[in-house]
Amino acid sequence: MAIDTSKIQIKEAFKERYSRLTDWEEFKKSSFQRLKRCIRINTLKSNVAEIKRRMPDWGLKQIPWCKEGFWIEHSTGRRDIGNTLEHTLGYIYVQEAASMIPPLVLGAKPGEHVLDLCAAPGSKTSQIAQDMENKGILVANDYKGDRMASLGINIQRCGITNCVLTMMQGQRIKELEFDRILVDAPCSGTGTICKSLGTLRIWNANMIKRLSRIQKSLIEPAFKCLKKGGTMVYSTCTMEPEEDEEVIDYLLREFENAKLEAIELKGLNKSEPITEFDGKSYNPEVKKCLRIWPQDNETEGFFVAKIRKS
Repeated sequence: MAIDTSKIQIKEAFKERYSRLTDWEEFKKSSFQRLKRCIRINTLKSNVAEIKRRMPDWGLKQIPWCKEGFWIEHSTGRRDIGNTLEHTLGYIYVQEAASMIPPLVLGAKPGEHVLDLCAAPGSKTSQIAQDMENKGILVANDYKGDRMASLGINIQRCGITNCVLTMMQGQRIKELEFDRILVDAPCSGTGTICKSLGTLRIWNANMIKRLSRIQKSLIEPAFKCLKKGGTMVYSTCTMEPEEDEEVIDYLLREFENAKLEAIELKGLNKSEPITEFDGKSYNPEVKKCLRIWPQDNETEGFFVAKIRKS
């Protein structure tokens, strides 16, 4: 179902910029389509077979790249799955299909020490916890009280018992060591226009530059806290090169022991990463990053990088 765009104004600078980055008409078309609802089954409390038995009328269709992820294809067009008993009890988590990718790439294991640096509201945190089977230590951090409230509620609802909540600016993280770290950074969100049309209204070049500085200030201390041989995943839901490939280029220049790893997920369509934009050339290694546009999979747009500390 398409979104009513009759009152939407698209800035000429935005159109010009994205016409250089991708197929503008396809991007616009996908960005103005309502996303299919998705759920992730919380294996800390239930399993795929049980949820299929409990929810036979919701038309669960497997998301190819996540075995616990399902699109909702209800024949009546209902979208209120968040009001179901299964959601209230924490058996399922309403989560967009592309949002499931960063924890999958992170690959947390039971018994590890893991940090989710920008955790609220907790969709990826809860996915990491189920991968860890509630074993080990998961530190979920965010920086505002209202964001911590939603994070705490979702952690409890999902039955997570190995999680420590912390509230501080991510730039202050230091003197700790983790096996794996997720930096799902705050961003301009241009991959999620379908969920927030206000993104088009507030978008401007200065905002992108400011966010890029913030992202670089988050990824640097996080990498310092990563154990040798550990894995860090950096992700955003923006399509801006300054917030994506440029941030990874910065990390590679700052740390010789930061090594990118290629990302392959079965059934996921992807596009070529940006290696040069607005006169800036990025490290050729950024080709190993995952860039998916909204039109690639009829999902949100996402950028994901997998970094190993050698």
